Amino acid sequence: MADQPEWIAGVDEAGRGALAGSVYAAAVILDPQRPIAGLNDSKRLSAKRREQLFVEIQTQALCWAIAEATPEEIDAINILQASMLAMQRSVEALRLAPSHCLVDGNRLPQWNRSAEAVIGGDALHPPIMAASILAKVARDASMQELHQLFPQFGFDGNKGYPTASHKAMLQTHGPCPLHRRSFAPVAQFQLGLSA
Repeated sequence: MADQPEWIAGVDEAGRGALAGSVYAAAVILDPQRPIAGLNDSKRLSAKRREQLFVEIQTQALCWAIAEATPEEIDAINILQASMLAMQRSVEALRLAPSHCLVDGNRLPQWNRSAEAVIGGDALHPPIMAASILAKVARDASMQELHQLFPQFGFDGNKGYPTASHKAMLQTHGPCPLHRRSFAPVAQFQLGLSA
């Protein structure tokens, strides 16, 4: 039996610190024969560059997958567990079974896989960089769409993160169905408490 090729999946999430919307995760197995120039931690790239790389990664990677955990799941199991769940879903959705996973951060999902957690991995390993870009672009696009439903919260600009204007709108309007009600800044307004 021939040895399976070594398929290293990079795994990362986006949206852990937001007050609204899903947490997204992506898993990517890059093609060593088709390197992608300019990969970096998604936070270090402009929105335009991330979107260009998003297309290149989807076109040139051996395989990729994007998954999410919803605000309801976040409230039910907490943001850490929801992030792990989204990561697990992204890896399980890959067309190829990875021989090893490099996961950004200091924890691993509960799974029976060869994997290692890499602190700051989105600045170190190209597969994690690629995953960070896919997760960030997909999540930002979803928040852009959700802005149409709840324009008063400015999701097109703040992407659900706790900006001053977002918190002011929470205080004025109370949370919408997209808000993570287990998060303290959301919970205080849901209970009618002021900051």
